Amino acid sequence: MTHEFKQILETAYQNRHLKHVLATVVALNGSSYRKPGVQMLISEDETMTGAVSGGCVEKEVLFQAQSVFKTGLPKVMDYDGSYRLGCEGVLYILLEPFLVSETDYHNIQSELQLRRTLEFTAYFEEEVTTNSSFGSTLTLSNKNLISFRSGFKPLSQTETFKINFPALSQLIIIGTEHDAVSLCTSANLLGWEITVVGSPRDPKPIERFPGAKTMLYLDPSSNYDFTCDEHTAVILMNHNYARDLNFILTLQHQKFYYLGVLGSAKRREKLMNALIEYNPDINTSFLDRIYSPAGINIGAITPQEIAVSILSEIIAVKRHKEVPSLREHMGSIHAK
Repeated sequence: MTHEFKQILETAYQNRHLKHVLATVVALNGSSYRKPGVQMLISEDETMTGAVSGGCVEKEVLFQAQSVFKTGLPKVMDYDGSYRLGCEGVLYILLEPFLVSETDYHNIQSELQLRRTLEFTAYFEEEVTTNSSFGSTLTLSNKNLISFRSGFKPLSQTETFKINFPALSQLIIIGTEHDAVSLCTSANLLGWEITVVGSPRDPKPIERFPGAKTMLYLDPSSNYDFTCDEHTAVILMNHNYARDLNFILTLQHQKFYYLGVLGSAKRREKLMNALIEYNPDINTSFLDRIYSPAGINIGAITPQEIAVSILSEIIAVKRHKEVPSLREHMGSIHAK
């Protein structure tokens, strides 16, 4: 959701000559394709950024937003999916004017760059009505509040919906071969922040990697110019056993939730034995975070399919879902 909010923020700021309405799903009775917290931006030229459903609710949101453009007053609309979608749920969506000042834009961007968590709070009532006391605020890490409507002051008697926007998912790709390009391209579609690490002896231009934010040229012994945190996944795809081993050894004290390594099950055993041999006291929890062969067992063959396999496993690990990981597979990992 952080990626979606970032897109909304950038669209509203870059097109600040237009009026905008922010739509936020703030409550749900029953089931729905997407859950409370999802957002979309409607611009007065009828451009829509983001989505609050799979595509079926958006036209109604666009229609309902017109009164907000005219009056400048927030409102709550509902959408009963049981009649039209078969989702058996009623969505409550807060529509409010959305104006981003230059100061607020740069303050929020600074927070995102520093990978800090933002708290979004919506104030509303779970009924179809227009009310000037409805709206939302964004709390920065220093506890400063940002509102996107001039003069808005939240009232304590309204209902609230809160959601955190954590740091963007970060993917560090160590390797610059063709499969790394495919992985970078696919991860970019997910809105992840991507750093590519190549060898200083064989530098590749960042333009080779669509969506990459940063390109670094490092040896395993180098001081890292990137920060790993609980929202970081790392994938080693050097196609070089010694380079992979040395990177794993130097990464063992970094904070991340996933470390994937390309290669066969045989190569994995060789790596694990070498890690223990080099460092008999290596933390077993670190070893548990190593996924090799990286990816889920879908019989991937092409670089594009391998990228899907790896990204699926990363998402599953982050969401604490059990999947058929290739690291549990003892035989050939390739489809026949």
